[in-house]
Amino acid sequence: MASFNLQIFTPERMFFSGDVEAVTVPAPDGRLTVLAHHTPLISPLAVGTISIKQNGEWSDCINSEGFMEVRHDGVQAFVQACERPDEIDASRAEQALRRAEEYLRQKRSLAEYNQSKIALARAMARLSAAKKR
Repeated sequence: MASFNLQIFTPERMFFSGDVEAVTVPAPDGRLTVLAHHTPLISPLAVGTISIKQNGEWSDCINSEGFMEVRHDGVQAFVQACERPDEIDASRAEQALRRAEEYLRQKRSLAEYNQSKIALARAMARLSAAKKR
C-alpha cells in the first residue's frame, strides 16, 4: 500500500511525524479517512480519536479540536492537544468529565457553554481510550 507523510502538531510539540498508509480523523460531520494521493483539502477536526495506520497496524490517539490540511506532499494536522491512550490519567479525566458536566448544568454565557461542551467531549474521548488499554 502506498504511503504518505503525516505530521500532527500541538502548540507544545510535534506529536507525530512519519510515513503512514492511512489516517482517519474525527470531522464535525463524521470520520474522514485519508489515503495516499488524496485530493488536497482543508478540514476542521472535532474532538475524538485519530487513527493512524503504519506498517499495516492501526494505532489511536485522542485529539482536541483543530484542523487538517491534505496536500500533495503529505498531511498536516494542527490540534490543541493530542495524547496516546497510555499517556492518559484516567482519574484526572474523570474529574474533568465531572467538572464539565457541572459547568453545563450551570447557566453561563454561550461561549462558556460551548467551551464546556468541548471539555466534556474531550474528557469522554480520553476516558474511552483509557478504558480500552
